[in-house]
Amino acid sequence: MHIHSNPEMAMRQLIKAQTRRGVQLDGALFANGGETTAVIAITGIHGNFYSNPMYYNIGDTLAGNGIAFIYAQTNDAFNRMETLNTKTGKTEIIGSYNECFDDICDDINAYVNAASANGYRHIILSGHSLGSNKVIHYLASARETSVEHYILVSPANMKFTFANATKDERRIIKSLMENGREAELLPFPFMGWAPMVACSAWQWLWRNPLDNVHSDPDGDFSEVENIRQTGALIIGTYDRFSYDEPKAFIELINSHTRYPDRNKVIFVQGTGHVYSEREQMLADIILDLVQDWEHQG
Repeated sequence: MHIHSNPEMAMRQLIKAQTRRGVQLDGALFANGGETTAVIAITGIHGNFYSNPMYYNIGDTLAGNGIAFIYAQTNDAFNRMETLNTKTGKTEIIGSYNECFDDICDDINAYVNAASANGYRHIILSGHSLGSNKVIHYLASARETSVEHYILVSPANMKFTFANATKDERRIIKSLMENGREAELLPFPFMGWAPMVACSAWQWLWRNPLDNVHSDPDGDFSEVENIRQTGALIIGTYDRFSYDEPKAFIELINSHTRYPDRNKVIFVQGTGHVYSEREQMLADIILDLVQDWEHQG
């Protein structure tokens, strides 16, 4: 791996990604002009600039080396955020608290379309944490997409994520749904930390398309198996979402892809799920991956 530390700050521009349902999503473009390749990074739940500054390192590193970077907030980047719906002309409050998983592909496609409209000829789709699960779901579902490669950074293991959802909490969620109170805010933070309405929590637990990677070899990997592109899978050696077995976890996921021998599996030493103190190392790894793909044509 080449070292590209202390990158010059790239030009940063706020962008709007237009979904088919009318909601505009806020993103940011790191670019200096003239780039032909763009990396789109789908954030995880609450994975915004404020909670995870690694995106600045990645954006400045890529743009400083002639590759555009699009930081892509979907519905769950914050608990709540205000946006405009261009179809209704009204503002809406969206966020992890009321996310509908039916909108995942619409959200990601909005950024892919925005990148294509900006003239980027080569598009690489990346995701971190739950964003990786969203990338898997999108690529497995998309009949047509201009995405050429993917980068999965620390996919989220739903079994680990749900560990804090108690039997009593699950019973309350089901009761609210059965009594037509699906839009009601739960009387407790879901998973122990996320305020959420009953319908969103119900989707997490019982209709979750993002439950697509597992530590269990007998888990359902059908979405991973349906991805047509090649890519890379990255994980920190201290990642706890893997039940402290990151090597086995990420290699199991790769074994279910169509092209395990053509993909790259990379371990980032000495860091966990959010790459604390290894942000620049992660940025350099992603740069090397993209440059290799560019050279391959």
